[in-house]
Amino acid sequence: MEIKKYLLKICFAFGWMVTLLISCKKESQDSSTNLPVVQAYLYPGRTLTVKLYQQKSLSDTAKYGTVITGQELYVSDGSNKVKLTESSKGTYTYNDNTFLIAGKTYTLIFNYLSKDVTAKTVMPSKPQNFATQHPAVNYIRPTNAIATSDTLNRFTWDNPDSLNHVLVFDNVDDTFFPLGRGTGFGNNTSNIFDINTERKSAYYVVSNSFPYYGNYQVILLRVNQEYINIIESNSLNSNSQNLLNVPTNVVNGLGIFTALQADTLSFSLNY
Repeated sequence: MEIKKYLLKICFAFGWMVTLLISCKKESQDSSTNLPVVQAYLYPGRTLTVKLYQQKSLSDTAKYGTVITGQELYVSDGSNKVKLTESSKGTYTYNDNTFLIAGKTYTLIFNYLSKDVTAKTVMPSKPQNFATQHPAVNYIRPTNAIATSDTLNRFTWDNPDSLNHVLVFDNVDDTFFPLGRGTGFGNNTSNIFDINTERKSAYYVVSNSFPYYGNYQVILLRVNQEYINIIESNSLNSNSQNLLNVPTNVVNGLGIFTALQADTLSFSLNY
């Protein structure tokens, strides 16, 4: 599954937004510049991992701020409170893969610079009955700039409660064969891109949806609202002129502490 690579992409985007936010601060002594930046994506069956960074200035060319070390982090599931271990500098982990369970609420707790930092998220259930109408299709040249009628495929899943879902398309080929600059996703030319399905249970892809021919891993993520806020902010904050406050669900901090579940299938777009 390519979910790890996709989440890394989201992490880089969030780190970039935090950089822009801090560069707009007039005074470095502003207390908000001392807030820790949290990055945590909880996923069942995998090690619970929380990364901590300091905020950084625009002149700092690193992707992230300096890691925050030596902290005592705890995560509670409402019944049990476990302590994370600093497995590498700034990375805190808990290795019991049975700890993360659908339906439970998880709370992060630690103290940084004499302030209690907390964040809360709910582990969603795994998506059900994720399916594709066609496992492979041939590319159809768009008939117009919008090409809404040139439907290539339909992806469906169960969603009776109108929960948040994100579709991720990851071209897994070693060599990318471009289709040209489409209009479907803002002239997207990345080999990995995501779509907020807006709480629906189906999504139709059209000719202009894809930048490349080839083989795709299609990942359906069931996510919480804090995750949707991040990817929407990433889209809006495309440059410093459009900068908005970076969303966060961390109290006395910045960043994201969220949980998600996923299902994956394969799809090929052929010549």
